[in-house]
Amino acid sequence: MDIALYIFFAIIIILYIWYAIIIARKNKAEEALSGIEVQLRRRHDLIPNILKIAQKFMDHEKALIEEVTKLRAQAIDKQEADSAIDAKELFALEAQMKSMMDRLMISVEAYPDLKSDANMLEAQRAYQDTEDNIAASRRFYNAAINSLRNATMIFPGMLIAQMAGVKDLPFYEEPDQNIKNPIDAEDFLA
Repeated sequence: MDIALYIFFAIIIILYIWYAIIIARKNKAEEALSGIEVQLRRRHDLIPNILKIAQKFMDHEKALIEEVTKLRAQAIDKQEADSAIDAKELFALEAQMKSMMDRLMISVEAYPDLKSDANMLEAQRAYQDTEDNIAASRRFYNAAINSLRNATMIFPGMLIAQMAGVKDLPFYEEPDQNIKNPIDAEDFLA
């Protein structure tokens, strides 16, 4: 057999292997995104319980509670309406909700009866567990996205990804508010 034929078949095999790697990494990234969605749904399920408990005690935080309720409804509608969720939009909406929930949890500190309520303590623990799970899912997702990007940014991966219709997915980053505005313990020691 001619050496050119061997080279041709070797190139075809290499391209096929690279294609398989890209598709496997794309699937891993989609699986990771699905894991985030599961944790976000868990958060969405917890929020009404937290709000019901908080409403008993927090007369002055009505606007905050209404805003959290509105954001939760938007997030659920977004997840249920889109079969192909725009990850960037979802992450932005969830960042807003997390920020509002963080404000709510800080507001709880101003209500001693609420702060010591057994139901609220359990709800806060479950919420924190969910936030920890979201952070772990975010790390897994970002690792999968990084692996996919590495495979699709190297030649011939970029061409194969284009032909296979593999689109670039965004990283899921933690909102910068905690970095820009660090928490001051003095605020809680009053």
